[in-house]
Amino acid sequence: MPLSDPAPREALHDRTIEMRGFIREDGLWDIEGRIVDTKTYSFSNEWRGEVTPGVPVHEMRVRLTIDDDRLIHACETTIDHHPFPTCPGAAPNFSGLKGIRIGPGWMREVRKVVGGTAGCTHVIEMLAQMATVAFQTHVAKEKVKGKTEPSDDAPKKPVRPPLIDTCHALAADGPVVERWMPDWYTGEKTAAGGD
Repeated sequence: MPLSDPAPREALHDRTIEMRGFIREDGLWDIEGRIVDTKTYSFSNEWRGEVTPGVPVHEMRVRLTIDDDRLIHACETTIDHHPFPTCPGAAPNFSGLKGIRIGPGWMREVRKVVGGTAGCTHVIEMLAQMATVAFQTHVAKEKVKGKTEPSDDAPKKPVRPPLIDTCHALAADGPVVERWMPDWYTGEKTAAGGD
């Protein structure tokens, strides 16, 4: 359903975020993100001169290479458009995310490595969303037959799905969890859990 008609207004700022997930031939996964900010008007920047409408104020890219357990094997970052000449100096620091696992506490770990003056707020904002893309891409693993093999055929102890309680729809006591993840449902049994 669309939003209601807005009041009369003028566009000033546009932020585009693109994220994609890929399975690689070597069995690893690449999660890529790109953020671009543009203005609809010209403005002067002390280092860049005049920045005209549609020319990026910010443009950053990130590629996370992860394994089936969402452990980061590599993080490549570029800062192509930026307001200050020192901004690209933060890009190499993101390689320090290697060895961190995307899961509970992900952003806390990110901020330990590239928070504050070590990082870039725009790239860090992207990383929060890239974790979700990693989960969504990994779900597709079951659909990609023949491209990945289980690393261990031994039975594994059931693990509570990490998406439970991450949003309103996936509340542990809600109908979606009751229907699709009944082993982890914590509410009262209803008809939603039936077949």
